Amino acid sequence: MKKTVFVFLFSGLLSSCATVPLTGRSQLAFLSNQELQSLVNEEYTKALKTNEIVTNSDEGKQVSAVGKKMAVAVEKYLQEQGYGDLVKDLDWEFNLLKSEQVNAWCMPGGKVAFYTGILPITQNETGIAVVMGHEIAHAVASHANERMSTGLLVNFGFAAVSSAVGQNPTLTQEVFLQSVGIGSELKMLQFSRKHELEADRMGLIFMAMAGYDPREAPIFWERMAAASGQAPLEFLSTHPGPDRRAERLNARMPEALKYYEDSN
Repeated sequence: MKKTVFVFLFSGLLSSCATVPLTGRSQLAFLSNQELQSLVNEEYTKALKTNEIVTNSDEGKQVSAVGKKMAVAVEKYLQEQGYGDLVKDLDWEFNLLKSEQVNAWCMPGGKVAFYTGILPITQNETGIAVVMGHEIAHAVASHANERMSTGLLVNFGFAAVSSAVGQNPTLTQEVFLQSVGIGSELKMLQFSRKHELEADRMGLIFMAMAGYDPREAPIFWERMAAASGQAPLEFLSTHPGPDRRAERLNARMPEALKYYEDSN
């Protein structure tokens, strides 16, 4: 009996595995795009209603323009690499929200929010591209699905994951908000940091694909390190320290520069 249960669970885990584009890492992905999208629609709409939208300002237009430019480059790459099905699930939206929070995030499907509080650190178009590439990478890598799958698996068990979304909406919402970097309870901190480093690598390449100089990324993180010395930053709450990630970005720079040279 135990052997049968083990085979069932192992088969279920295998069938729920996906591959992250560019890095090739295997990940758990129990939830369907339809299940995630209903949460995305609800929470993104809520975020837009509870914050002043300033996307039509000069800064907002710049954020949106950078996002759209990077989205084109990313979709082209995904199509060329055989991830056309993933592209079909992308419905990009870029908004700048008025808030002192030093934060930005991207929900599954490409729903992006920047807060005005991060703009003094991005400083310019390329700085925005550093953050944008990182946040878009979370959506492309399906990190939210992986985090939610893990969180729901821990709380409900394998057999109940698919029904948990409908049966416990409060817990599901909490896990979802943590998964996209909005929640305040950091129960998946170590797991999140692994994703942050993966998003750093992918984001560095994505900005390079779009024609933005990836050498500006470590410089941005130096500015972020300086700002973090003044006050705690929500953008860093689940992230590795700026010094560590700048070191890793520099190690990935030769790979990113090849894409940057091809884009020009």
